[in-house]
Amino acid sequence: MLGIIAGTGFYEMKMLQNAKVEHIATAYGNAAVYLGEYLGKKLAFLPRHGKGHSIPPHLVNYRANIEALNSLGVKRILAINAVGSLKYELPPGSLVLINDFLDFTYGREHTYFTGGEAGVGHVSMCEPYCKAWQKEILSAAKNIGIELFQNGVYVATQGPRFESPAEIKMFAMLGGTVVGMTGVPEVCLAAEKGLCYGAVSVVTNLGSGMTDNIAHGEVVGVMNKANAALEILLEELAANYKAERNCTCGSDSRCV
Repeated sequence: MLGIIAGTGFYEMKMLQNAKVEHIATAYGNAAVYLGEYLGKKLAFLPRHGKGHSIPPHLVNYRANIEALNSLGVKRILAINAVGSLKYELPPGSLVLINDFLDFTYGREHTYFTGGEAGVGHVSMCEPYCKAWQKEILSAAKNIGIELFQNGVYVATQGPRFESPAEIKMFAMLGGTVVGMTGVPEVCLAAEKGLCYGAVSVVTNLGSGMTDNIAHGEVVGVMNKANAALEILLEELAANYKAERNCTCGSDSRCV
C-alpha cells in the first residue's frame, strides 16, 4: 500500500475514491488515516497537522503516524512538505525532491528504540531517502511534465516560529537547500520501521532576510496553487504503483 503524508495547505486528496477515515490506535497514541483507492490501488492518506491544521509541527505525534501507516501495511511513503527556500534559484512554487537532511529539532520523540522492552537500535542514515523510490518519483514527474529539482537538502527546524535571517544564512552555508519544520524525525522513524520514504518539498516562500516578510497566509496560498500539480503527480505514482520493492530499506541490516 502507498502512504501519503502531507502538511500545510494539503489537507485532502481529491483523487481518493471510497475514502473513509480510520482512527488507528498505536502504542504511541492515535492517528487519523484516510483509506481509499485510486484505479484499484489502495492508498493511505495522513494529514500530519490534523483536521483544520490543529497540530503545530513540534507537537505532531510522528511516532504514532508512522506506526499507524506501518500497521496498515504501507511499504512506501511519499511525504509532502511546505518549505522555505535557501536559494534564490528556487523561488516560490518550485518542487524539490529531497535527498538528505540537517536536523535542528529538539525535544521531539525521535526514535522507537527507547531502551527497556523497546530495545536499543541504531538506524543507518547513509541513505535516509530511498534511492529506488526517489527514482520512481522522479520518473513519474517526468512522465507528466512536472519539474522536480533534485538533490535537495532539507533543514529541519523546531518551529512553530519562522527562522531568523542569521539562521537562514547559516543553513545555506551548511549546504541546506530548503527549510521546514516537519521532515525530521518523520524520515528517521520510517527508516526504523523499514519503510521506503521519499519527500517532495513545495517552496512557499524565500527564507527570512531573502524577502521582506513571511506570513502563514502566503504559505497556504502558494500550497493551494501547487496542489493541482501534486495531485497529478500522486495520480501517476498511484496508477503505476507496484508492491514489489527493489531496495534494502526493509532489510535487517538497516537497524543494528
